[in-house]
Amino acid sequence: MQYRKGISVLGYGCMRFTSSGGKPIFEKAEKEVLRALELGVNYFDTAYIYPGSEEVLGKIIEKNGIRDKITLTTKLPQYMVRNRAGLDNYLEEELKRLRTDHLDYYLMHHMTDYSQWERLAGLGIVEWMKEKKEAGIVKHFGFSFHGNTEMFLKILNAYDWELCLVQYNYMDEHSQAGKRGVEAAAAKGILVMIMEPLRGGKLVDLLPEKAKKEIARDENGWTPAGWAFRWLWNQEAVTCVLSGMNSIEMIEENCNTASDAKPNSFGEHEFAMIDRIRTIINENTKVGCTGCRYCMPCPKGIDIPGIFSCYNHMYSENKGSGRKEYFQTIALRKDSASAKQCIKCGKCEQHCPQSIPIRDKLQEAEKALQPLPYKIAAAVGRKYMLKN
Repeated sequence: MQYRKGISVLGYGCMRFTSSGGKPIFEKAEKEVLRALELGVNYFDTAYIYPGSEEVLGKIIEKNGIRDKITLTTKLPQYMVRNRAGLDNYLEEELKRLRTDHLDYYLMHHMTDYSQWERLAGLGIVEWMKEKKEAGIVKHFGFSFHGNTEMFLKILNAYDWELCLVQYNYMDEHSQAGKRGVEAAAAKGILVMIMEPLRGGKLVDLLPEKAKKEIARDENGWTPAGWAFRWLWNQEAVTCVLSGMNSIEMIEENCNTASDAKPNSFGEHEFAMIDRIRTIINENTKVGCTGCRYCMPCPKGIDIPGIFSCYNHMYSENKGSGRKEYFQTIALRKDSASAKQCIKCGKCEQHCPQSIPIRDKLQEAEKALQPLPYKIAAAVGRKYMLKN
């Protein structure tokens, strides 16, 4: 295992413990956690809303006496907090579930819009975090993020964070926080943790057969997962990559990859290979958007590349995947960034290197991404997540 800033480059994401009847299977999870620890994994990540995860992880920690051997992180469901007392209540409940008296990192969960931080600040979160640090209950604070790069940068610069957790992989290089956000966080010296390195397995099991064959005949002999992990670990800005491991085989394969994937080890051949895989995945996409952002900023606040990324994922992966991403990154914003804001001024098209008919494609994407049930869900979700 390799380490960056004292953290194993491979982290254990505890959202995907194998479950039965809606609850994680303790005995199986215990074997897997201990095997990962044995192989050098020292960073474990969970959250309040992961069903049964905190309780099972806490039981494993207590039973095996491993609290001082791991870096333990969980998340405050900030979208459920309505007053200062709620901050204490959730933290106390999570400490009880995890059977510990302190957390190494505590993250504001699922931030998508700067207004969420403004609401938390209004509740006194800055003073509260200072109190918990001084009391030794929480050593460090951070945030997990689903949104666009501009929102990420605003939240990143709003507080002296010590860690951020972002979705990032070779297909999301220029969406969500993106490469620009990852490098900005690293420049601040904070830990940059990565979730969804395989886009929920889509860069492995759901790869097009053409891409799988391309990988299989490559001289490096790496697996699809190996390519995705190595692309991330090649970047010095990345501290740790989380994997929702739920089998001993998966743990051993990922740890083996983590043992020799060095930063700045990719050459022309490896980057060209990633480009070929991307091209194959994108063969079924609807818009030839590269995420260059020359079309931005839109005078009406429309997230043009973000919308096109979601629209393309409907066809490079599946419709549900694209709509889920749209829900997280576009719909859950205080100020609308949807295509319905378009006034057809055409400024975006004047700057597009790909000569995309952006105005027409935005309307096409809006219709595909926002069928009526999703519009209703987005309205409810926005009211709940961004409630003041």
